[in-house]
Amino acid sequence: MIGSTNRGAAAWMVAAGLFVAGALGASAQTSAPGSAPPPPAATSPAPSAGGADESVDLQALRDAVKTDKKAYVASMLKLTPLEAKRFWPLYDTYQGALNLANQERAVTLNGMLSRDEPMTNAYAKQLAAAGLTADETEIRARRRLYTRLMRALPAEKAARYLELEDKIRAVQAYDLAATIPLIH
Repeated sequence: MIGSTNRGAAAWMVAAGLFVAGALGASAQTSAPGSAPPPPAATSPAPSAGGADESVDLQALRDAVKTDKKAYVASMLKLTPLEAKRFWPLYDTYQGALNLANQERAVTLNGMLSRDEPMTNAYAKQLAAAGLTADETEIRARRRLYTRLMRALPAEKAARYLELEDKIRAVQAYDLAATIPLIH
């Protein structure tokens, strides 16, 4: 019985907070299409000077994304003015699609965590299908982004952004998963 315990209610509040923070963070950092990104924040970790052996400290990534995701992405990509003009509208569109997928996940989590009765097989199937729908929404958006990025940027910078977005999404997924109890 997930929603019938204080733990379930607390987990739902934390999960909802993570989704709202993620959605607000992405939308708050989304500017008008074609506009330049804000200057990188002073707290954004810089890429390591190690060259080919660059690694991203996940805690520093988490902190930078919470502070200003767009500035962090800008600092990591080092786009030329022409590349930036092509990239930022694609970024903004993709962030909007991620927000939609996150909203779909939030509805699923709300259904799962707010129940005051035992989970039934039928309801569990419905929740699992809704989770897959949210995943598919994100995958479709990522495919569109990939196609457009490869035309707009040099392949190396496009791949770098896709990898960076993967890391950001992985940290967000980990943080969310850590707060959600398993279905009983």
